[in-house]
Amino acid sequence: MTSDPHDTPSPEKQASTTWPNAIPKWVGIGLFIYLSIFALGFAQLFLVPVVLAFLLSMVFSPIRRFMNRRGISQGLSATIIIFTLLAGLASIAGALAVPISDWINNAPQIERKIEFRMNEVSGPFSGFFAAKEQLDSMTNPDSSEVQKVEVQDGNLSSKVMALVPTIVTQFVFTLVLLLFLLASGDMFYEKIVHVMPTLHDKRRAISITRDMERKLSHYLFTITMINAGLGVAIAIAMWSLGMPSPLIFGIFAFIFNFVPYLGALAGIIIAALVALVSFDWLGWPLIVAGTYFILTTLEGQLVTPYFVGRNLRINTVVVFLTISFWAWLWSVVGMIVAVPLLVAIKALSEQIDGLKPLGHFLSERYAEQSRSSDNQDHSDSESD
Repeated sequence: MTSDPHDTPSPEKQASTTWPNAIPKWVGIGLFIYLSIFALGFAQLFLVPVVLAFLLSMVFSPIRRFMNRRGISQGLSATIIIFTLLAGLASIAGALAVPISDWINNAPQIERKIEFRMNEVSGPFSGFFAAKEQLDSMTNPDSSEVQKVEVQDGNLSSKVMALVPTIVTQFVFTLVLLLFLLASGDMFYEKIVHVMPTLHDKRRAISITRDMERKLSHYLFTITMINAGLGVAIAIAMWSLGMPSPLIFGIFAFIFNFVPYLGALAGIIIAALVALVSFDWLGWPLIVAGTYFILTTLEGQLVTPYFVGRNLRINTVVVFLTISFWAWLWSVVGMIVAVPLLVAIKALSEQIDGLKPLGHFLSERYAEQSRSSDNQDHSDSESD
């Protein structure tokens, strides 16, 4: 009995049915995403300063090039930028040191006063709460006999001090890497040109990297200036309202506003709590919080869209989810770098044909129609 040669599977068919080719594509994509998230979380201590250093290098690269054109060497310009950055951070830390230390020393008194004021606010609802407690005791008669066990955590100050070496190490590593990145000049662009095989690929790679750097630098520099202006406005507003240490609220607004939505919410809550402790009239916390909210709303709805530009405006839902994801992964630093990373991904997707659908998805509503109308106006002006 002879076998039919047609029954023998071809080598291509045999290869397609062997592992790992037999695994569905979506399983491989899911495993890749899961392993990538695991790697990002596992390597947090190393990746956080690296990402911060690269983002800061993109912000300061235009300044470094400006200094190079004025005859200042790359190493000297990088050193000047680093020392200027250190001076600014030292000024902020010095302005925050005394008030925050006072708040920490007076934390028990502040906590008691906040509790007392909250009891005043909840006074009209005391009857409701008492009725609820009575109802719970009637439905669960054994609940009052349950012994409560409280686990005393370690001292907060000792926990903070335990984190200081890690924070200082990451801070120093970030500055040293930033110094090397700025001092190296355009070395990475030269390497990209060298490894690309054709002239077309070289030009396209340089165009993509330049566009990413330009958009990211424009975004970060503009947001920094806007946040500085917002900090000044909030400091003046808090001073006019009679709030204690108004400069602190201005610095908080400057720092918190790098995190969209959540930063403004944190500033409003802090301002309201300080007003609750500082003033006797219970209407002052609402006035202070409302003033903070109005200023941040004007900044978010009018100032930032005007100066940042339509091309960098991103889907608000995507921004919120991105901030939440990076906050879960990298804590506070993740919230700060979330939006710049999103801007970099959006700029990259707009330059690569295969990723353009992702760029459209990340854009704000009706961004495609606005971009097409702008392109049409540009082509009409060129034809005229």
